Amino acid sequence: MSEPLIPMHGGYRNLKSFQVARLVYDVTALFVHRYVDRLSRTRDQMVQAARSGVQNIAEGSVASGTSKKMELKLTNVAKASLEELRLDYEDFLRQGGWTQWERNDPSRQALIDARPGSAEDFMTWVHWVLEDGPGGQCGQSTQSTPSTKSKLTEPEVMANGALALIAVATALLGRQIEALAAQFESEGGFTERLYRTRTTRRNS
Repeated sequence: MSEPLIPMHGGYRNLKSFQVARLVYDVTALFVHRYVDRLSRTRDQMVQAARSGVQNIAEGSVASGTSKKMELKLTNVAKASLEELRLDYEDFLRQGGWTQWERNDPSRQALIDARPGSAEDFMTWVHWVLEDGPGGQCGQSTQSTPSTKSKLTEPEVMANGALALIAVATALLGRQIEALAAQFESEGGFTERLYRTRTTRRNS
């Protein structure tokens, strides 16, 4: 079969990176509604960064039919937006005097293992951490003095949970970008595909 001039594209809803980024967006909208002053610019910036992560994945997927270069660019913009959001959550924890959990924190890992599909699932995890947690070892600090379960608060747990989801999303996007770059290098983009299609038709 001949190579299609415009390949299948736009299946972003099936991308794990899109699904996790959209969850980050939903969680962020809930988080700022509860814990960031409505008059603060940070509130709008966090929501916009989270939204940008989702929208650029979708736009890049749709654009891939005629421009792999644009898909690569927009996917990288999505990753950059989530990195910006990561800093906002880190600043929130630091400025509030809360701790940022280590990568191997059991509560953080429990959220990743649970693979929440909605903000409701995320909040179920938050309540579990606050009420029970994995053996009382929640929120191990990156500082010298670890948090204990009795000291944990909802904004601290939500922010750390959001950071865990952002880490998953950016890791997925990083692998996606590497795959897109390799594909673009080996196959080219729309211009190269158009040339191959014309050559094939002339030869046939």
